[in-house]
Amino acid sequence: MKTSYDVVIRPVITETSMMGMSDKKYTFEVHRTANKTEVKDAIESIFGVKVESVNTMNVKGKKKRMGKHEGFRRSWKKAIVKLTADSKEIEFFEGM
Repeated sequence: MKTSYDVVIRPVITETSMMGMSDKKYTFEVHRTANKTEVKDAIESIFGVKVESVNTMNVKGKKKRMGKHEGFRRSWKKAIVKLTADSKEIEFFEGM
């Protein structure tokens, strides 16, 4: 059984994710096998907020070269979490 901290790996901090914070949308990297229900429960238990919806997507790793050798970056799963209107904000993102 996965704990909440196994499901949510790290927050994703980009310009696009920062613009979504005004609409109470937060972006996280999550475990590859986690579904939307597990992500919702994990975010609610870790941060103590109410989640309205969860959108997930698989991000394919980019092709990279190091000299004559080729490889791929790792693939990962991204979750965009929208909080309810009456929910508090996530303090982790406050100072950014």
